[in-house]
Amino acid sequence: MIFIYITNPNKKTALKITTELLKQKLIGCANIFSIDSLYSWQGKIVKDKEYVLIAKTLDKNYEKVKKLVEKIHPYSVPCILKIKINDVNEKYLKWLKEVVK
Repeated sequence: MIFIYITNPNKKTALKITTELLKQKLIGCANIFSIDSLYSWQGKIVKDKEYVLIAKTLDKNYEKVKKLVEKIHPYSVPCILKIKINDVNEKYLKWLKEVVK
């Protein structure tokens, strides 16, 4: 199992990406929450409000998720991070395997 951490410029974008990933059965679920982000961009330090999408899926789906996100994400350099989960309760993992491709 993995988490895919994706930052988004607004909630609408995060919801759009999540909905498309769910429709294509590439993820089982996602959490979306507001964050304060600071980052270096084009020689400046930027402070922004963003929305993080944490998608829960299987490792085999990472490349497909990444390609779909890169295709529809509005950022020229989207943050798409794979986080491996070493321990997960059996019932949750069984459910996840049933709902994703």
